Amino acid sequence: MFADLDDTTKRLKDALTAFMEAYIYPNEKQLLDEGLSVARWSHSSLARELQAKARAQGLWNLFYNHGPEGQGLSNYQYTHLCEVLGRSLAAPEIFNCNAPDVGNMEILSLYGTKQQKEQWLKPLLAGDIRSCFAMTEPAVASSDATNIETRIERAGGDYVVTGRKWWTTGAMAESCKVAIVMGKSDPDAPRHQQQSMILVPMESPGVRVERPLSVYGFQHPPLGHAEVVFDRVLVPAENILLGDGRGFEIAQGRLGPGRIHHCMRFIGLAERAIEEMCARAQDRTAFGSRLAEMGGVRQVIGQCRTELEAARLMTVKAAWAMDQRGNKEARDEIAMAKVFVPTVTGQIIDRAIQVHGGGGLSEDFFLAMAFAETRFLRIGDGPDEVHREALARSELKRATARREERTK
Repeated sequence: MFADLDDTTKRLKDALTAFMEAYIYPNEKQLLDEGLSVARWSHSSLARELQAKARAQGLWNLFYNHGPEGQGLSNYQYTHLCEVLGRSLAAPEIFNCNAPDVGNMEILSLYGTKQQKEQWLKPLLAGDIRSCFAMTEPAVASSDATNIETRIERAGGDYVVTGRKWWTTGAMAESCKVAIVMGKSDPDAPRHQQQSMILVPMESPGVRVERPLSVYGFQHPPLGHAEVVFDRVLVPAENILLGDGRGFEIAQGRLGPGRIHHCMRFIGLAERAIEEMCARAQDRTAFGSRLAEMGGVRQVIGQCRTELEAARLMTVKAAWAMDQRGNKEARDEIAMAKVFVPTVTGQIIDRAIQVHGGGGLSEDFFLAMAFAETRFLRIGDGPDEVHREALARSELKRATARREERTK
């Protein structure tokens, strides 16, 4: 089913691995600094310096395959690169492959007008600005996006956007200049045609970034996650994406690739956790034996390797299916990976924390922040329960078709 890596992907993977060793791991703590300085929501000079190096080495916009700004890689090819950069939570932003900007660039590439691409996509691809995606709301169960209450109402040649969003990743960044907002534009339309998406400049009057939200205490600067209020924000009509009532259509086009990108990165994160767990087990002695000589620890290591290989194959298969059949037809493979990979990665990291003892709970190691990130993704981009429900519907549909075929 799967092809060997081509020369281009091998070359990029080798270059990416070397860059990680030379620049990312040595600077990881500084890049992920959770300090409370007033400047934590701006990109540091170190981050900008490393971004420039990555761009000069052709390691920029690796995800992007819609034009010359990227490498034109398939999902299958990008999977192998994403695993490498996913080994550090600091890396995606350095290579301009970070959420939510990746998904927002995909939206603008697929659905944006020429003017929207010039104004927003071009500077995003260059890394000159950041963006956010405002969908989830605190007042409703946003796992069912039809619950969304934010209003996008037509007012002459403009739209008026009113609502409260949260978990708006990227909105804390000083460089965040635009939000893609999903809201209801026609409450009387059919259920999945009530919503629209619109580009809202963050400097518009009425946009208020209320507060940062933390994940198990981590605020993830310089992008962060924010609660954002849109208080009767006036937005030009040309900022609507694709047209009124097309919000769900756009969301499905965005979330499929975004979900699998997270899984790709988590494979690398879990691989690194196993490496660190093994190193810790070999270095530490308790009750007269090295941890690596204890049967319980060895069982854990073996289980981690087994689960990670299953997760890796599931992710690669989903990427392959997207290339072969398209994102929509590969939705079951994407959903299975989205449920399985964050769960398995979280379990592996949790076991690595246990082997590290008290140190694993601290910021002296990357594990605590990595665990918070993987736990978050069991809810972000659709909770596990939603994906299992969708998979069940597909499975039952296939079962019905088989029964009908047998009775003919």
